[in-house]
Amino acid sequence: MQDPHRGNKQDKKRIEIAVKRSRNGWFGQIASILRKEKLDEDTWDNLEELLIGGDVGVKTSYQLLENLRIRARNENARSKADILAILKQDMTKTLDSVNSNKSFIPEGKPTVILMVGVNGAGKTTNIAKMANLYKNAGQRVILGAADTFRAAAIDQLQIWGDKIGIDVIAHQYGADPGAVAYDTIQAAKARQIDVILIDTAGRLHTKFNLMQELEKIKKILDSQNVNSLKVLVTIDATTGQNGLFQAKAFIDSVACDGVLLSKTDSSSKGGIVFSIASELNLPILYMGTGENLEDIVPFDSQSYVQGLFEDLD
Repeated sequence: MQDPHRGNKQDKKRIEIAVKRSRNGWFGQIASILRKEKLDEDTWDNLEELLIGGDVGVKTSYQLLENLRIRARNENARSKADILAILKQDMTKTLDSVNSNKSFIPEGKPTVILMVGVNGAGKTTNIAKMANLYKNAGQRVILGAADTFRAAAIDQLQIWGDKIGIDVIAHQYGADPGAVAYDTIQAAKARQIDVILIDTAGRLHTKFNLMQELEKIKKILDSQNVNSLKVLVTIDATTGQNGLFQAKAFIDSVACDGVLLSKTDSSSKGGIVFSIASELNLPILYMGTGENLEDIVPFDSQSYVQGLFEDLD
């Protein structure tokens, strides 16, 4: 089967376009600073301020700049192009350190992907995008509407399923989410499904009882003898460092395996990806690049970093 994580040239171009707002904002300012004839302490301080302001994070910004200082000195890098080249290399390396093995589709079936995240992150819509991506890659897909706290979420997923041509397993509003997850697994096994995508209610990471319920859903899925169970957390790129704090709570609760970064085209602070990689140690598997069904791409580290500085170096 075709692996939908293997992005093509068109996908890579879409990534570069999606980060245009970030390129025109914080990261464009970084390039402007590096146009100075020499690197003095003010330059380094300004670079650190811009990286932190662009949501790279304090710890990650410090690590990147320390390495940049050392390499610039050891490699006698003086020009803007040389300095930017080193920074881009190290940024890509930071992302590649956790994105080296990105496939969610091992041999055998079914593979279950449990989607988690806070309210408003775009989780349900991106489930539909993923389902469409997998279907177009030649895989049989089924959806489970385990967000039973919102009748609109069930309806939304069913509408998407009809549009894509994929079955949706759903119970009525207020039903037990664990029961929906269980029934989805049984239906998938009976129909020889390759990929199962299960929606869950968006929840605040501070709500202990709701996080416990999420753990219950995962335990039910663990007990069903599926080939593989992965947990994917949706992070809204526009939430910046707050999205990082949210993700940490989900990791502590259900041990997430990767990130879907939504709304990247709406963020002027694209640095959150570096914090996700270095502080959460999670691979970013998908990027949402717009509002349409096709607006999702496999994450590619080199294309992302290149997009942040395209035409600036």
